[in-house]
Amino acid sequence: MDEPISAPGSGPVTVRGHGLSEDAEVLRGYYRQMMLIRVFDQRAAEMYTRAKIGGYCHLSLGEEATVVGLMAAMRPTDYLFSTYRDHGYALARGCEPERVMAELFGRATGLSGGRGGSMHLFDAERRLLGGYGIVGGQIPPATGAALALSYRHGPGPGCEAVMCLLGDATTNIGAFHESLNLAAVWRLPIVYVIVNNQLGMSTPVEAAAGEPELFRRGCSYRIPGKRVDGNDVLAVREAARAALDRARGEHQPMLLEAVSWRLGGHSVVDPARYRSEAENQQAREADPVPAFRARLIGAGVLHPAAADRIEAEAEQAVAGAVEAADRAPAPQAETLFGHVYATPAANTHYGLPGDPAVQP
Repeated sequence: MDEPISAPGSGPVTVRGHGLSEDAEVLRGYYRQMMLIRVFDQRAAEMYTRAKIGGYCHLSLGEEATVVGLMAAMRPTDYLFSTYRDHGYALARGCEPERVMAELFGRATGLSGGRGGSMHLFDAERRLLGGYGIVGGQIPPATGAALALSYRHGPGPGCEAVMCLLGDATTNIGAFHESLNLAAVWRLPIVYVIVNNQLGMSTPVEAAAGEPELFRRGCSYRIPGKRVDGNDVLAVREAARAALDRARGEHQPMLLEAVSWRLGGHSVVDPARYRSEAENQQAREADPVPAFRARLIGAGVLHPAAADRIEAEAEQAVAGAVEAADRAPAPQAETLFGHVYATPAANTHYGLPGDPAVQP
């Protein structure tokens, strides 16, 4: 029997029932993050159509529960390597919406100084070590970071760990298998997370993978794997937390697969006509944001009026981020060659096009 909640939407109270056993404020916080990510990506799509955002732009619509669950499992000292579908991860990792939106706008106040745009969000302070535009480009450096950690710390609960995100189609490239093999041989503290939205661009997983249960792909390297419902923020968090703990404590790499639905196309310019109406309807019915809202209201954790306020606050925060990004300055031309090298390199030419290669 569910425990009654005396004051819906109020302070810390442990909720049991409705599949929940959690501090109420934590649950409301997860919904707040999921709603912020949803609204942010919706406005990002709008800004793209208004030509405020250039280049490529990939959204996390339908993956919000996976995003928030994974980030909730990480410690501040853990390192994150992301795919190019990275807006939500930056927000859930604690990056300010103003700085994330400014980066999408290509402004100097952005996370990467306007240099990276949508696909290359980076925040060293929060140990977000980049979104990567090349499919699978993040896997070797993430594995290398885990190797560095293994030299820095022996196995133990205080060890730092790496989480490396990848899409379902990325499991077909060579770097995935090479990195998993090295992680197994060297026993690295890393968790590879396959964010399986069931389409590699426009190709269903079953049409591209000889083993469509992707979490099993670590078996040949004796890397344990697990599949989890990517629409359940708490299930994702618990599975990721257990995997990270094992990676820390035993230096045992893990493979986690979170399955959800992508609500739109591969990017904002993709109309996703390759999906049937039945598939689109199934994706809409599985939408984790309204489902979690209903789940919290049903458990007495969240009053409908409080849910409305959370949604209004998300709208307001994102509107402020758009306004701030629109006002922010563009990077100055003289900074073009900044951050090319981590440390100064000899004989490097920092002139602009047309400047003499050798100064008199």
